[in-house]
Parts: sequence; C-alpha cells; structure tokens
Amino acid sequence: MKFICNKQSLYEAVINVSKAASDKSSIPALEGIKMSLQNNILELTGYDLEIGIRTEISVKSEDVGEFIVNSRLLSDIIKKMPTEEILIEVSSNMQVKISGGVTEYTVSAMPADEYPELPETDSEDKFAIAQGILKDMIRQTIFAVAVVDTKPILKGELFEIQDGVFNMVSLDGYRLAVRTENINTTNDYKFVVPSNALREVFKLLNEESEENCIIYIFKKHIIFDISGYLVYSRLIEGEFHNYKGSIPNSCNTEVIVDTKNMIDCLERASLLINERVKSPVRCIFDNELLNLSCSTSIGKISDEISVDITGPMIEIGFNCKFLLDPLKTITDDKVKLQMNGGNLPMKIVPLNSDSYTFLVLPVRLKSE
Repeated sequence: MKFICNKQSLYEAVINVSKAASDKSSIPALEGIKMSLQNNILELTGYDLEIGIRTEISVKSEDVGEFIVNSRLLSDIIKKMPTEEILIEVSSNMQVKISGGVTEYTVSAMPADEYPELPETDSEDKFAIAQGILKDMIRQTIFAVAVVDTKPILKGELFEIQDGVFNMVSLDGYRLAVRTENINTTNDYKFVVPSNALREVFKLLNEESEENCIIYIFKKHIIFDISGYLVYSRLIEGEFHNYKGSIPNSCNTEVIVDTKNMIDCLERASLLINERVKSPVRCIFDNELLNLSCSTSIGKISDEISVDITGPMIEIGFNCKFLLDPLKTITDDKVKLQMNGGNLPMKIVPLNSDSYTFLVLPVRLKSE
C-alpha cells in the first residue's frame, strides 16, 4: 500500500499521537504508532495501555492497510524531509519507504495485529464543555496533584458533577485546589482521572477554539474528544478524599491582597530557597501590611507589601512554593486570604465569585 500526505499535517498528528506511545515497553508494538489506511483517510493511534490518543488526517490514496512504526523515529524522519508532500509505501515484508524529492528512507515496521485494541468508544454518558474553560480548570488544579504513590487515588483529579455544577479537585496532603464551573448537563458523575492523562489533554485543548470538548464516561475509562483527537484514559479506582469537609466556612482574619504584588514578594524570598536549602517564609498580617521574612544558610530577606486586613493580627508560616503555585494560576487582580490562626490552613478565594478555592497548609514556625 502507499499514500501521499502533507508533511505538516502528518508531523503534527504523529507528534501529538506519539505522546501516548510507550518510551520503553516489554511489548515492542506499544513503542510505535499504529497507522491504519482506509482509502483517503489515515488513522494514527498511540497507546501505552494507560493513555491512548487517536486522530485522522486526509491523504491521497486508494489503498487499504495498516502497520506499526516506531513513533520517535517516524517523527524525526518527517521533520527532516525536504518537501511539503511525502510519499509513504509499505511492502508486504513490512518495509516502509518514506520519500520526498531525492530523499528516501527505508525503515522496518511491524504487523498491526500485534497492537492492542483501545477500549470501546460508544457511550450515552457524556457532557460538553468549552475547551478554554476545561484548559483553565486543569491549569488551576494540576499543580496540587500528589506525586508520590502512598495514595494512588491522589495522583489523579476528581471530576464531580452534581446539579449542573462541575468541581475539579486535586490535593496532595499540603494543598487543595477546587475549580468550579456551571455546565449544561442533568446527569451527576463522580470519577478520578489520572493527572498524566490530563496533562496530555491540556496540551491539545485550544482556548480559542469554538468547538467544545466532549467527554465520554465509561465504568473504567474516559474519552476526551478534542477537535479531531480522541484521548483515552483509564480511571483511577477508589474513594477520593472528602474534600468538602476540609474547607472552612468562616474565618477570623480576612486579607485582600494584590495578586501580582504577593507573587513578586514571594518570588523575591524564593531566591534564598532551593531543594537543598529549605526554610518557610514567615508572614505577619498586621496594620494593613504583610511583613514577610525568610532566613536560610544562603541569606536573609525582610519585605513588606500593603494589604487590606479585617480581623486580628496573624502570624503564619508557609512553604514558599506551596503558596506561590496557586497564586500563579489566578487571573484575578486581587484575592481574599482567609485564616483562622497560625496553625490552620489558609483559604484563597476570589473577591466576587466562587470559581476557585485553594487551601494551603501552614508550616510551624520556630520562635525568632
């Protein structure tokens, strides 16, 4: 079989699909991309048994057939081809000839019957969400996903939909992130999606696209339909933490702060902190000021910014990165910091909406 295709279209499809191909597997076929030709449609699939990505591109052909080719080698070859059109021919003995102009490669392929089947794709359980909104929801929660395996369920994000309200939730034991949107669905859902799948979904989402992302829900897997790409992911089994019980409903001290000013202040302090040299930042909220200080073996910093304070003075310490991460995802000019003492979590919320809630656990401070 043979087909002619546009170099850029093929390259983009191969690059995106290959993100689901395995880097190293005991099943060699999983390190490749499955390419299925049906006349003028070429379907490309990457799948590592955890995540799958599938798409189609238009080609010039009247042939039918399929094969597997190493994803990294294929993308490197296509990128270096000198012409805008590429001819690909596959022989009966699984040799793939890739040619453009005077440049010609021949590489080995594998039979497609060695490739595992992706899960089923038909489901009546589905809902639609704007790509820009979903991308924003992932961006504002992914940082708080756990990176260790002590509780596998926390290596994913909870998708909870109830009465048309969609909460996306992540937590790692130090931070909690909840992003909320209203969506048009009458069904209720609750499932946990692995964070590595959401990172690939995030890369494919286009905030400027007018097309919605359609999410298909199954018992053990989920499919994201994003502008011609299907992203398959298994779901994480287990019971997610009762996050709502962790969020305080009231506070003793509320601080309104300029988001950028606080980020700048924390980033100045972070110059004295690294993986080997760790120390909390000490925050004192009093007299309409945030006084921030930090002392490490590298040096010391004392800094302050203006804030609006309601309630009693409070002194509290934080891991600098854990406090910076949520603030960096916020697009609001100002936010509310709500606290109930120096040993309880800080709650970060918008001024005039309930679109997000962040909790950050404090660090016990040593007396100066």
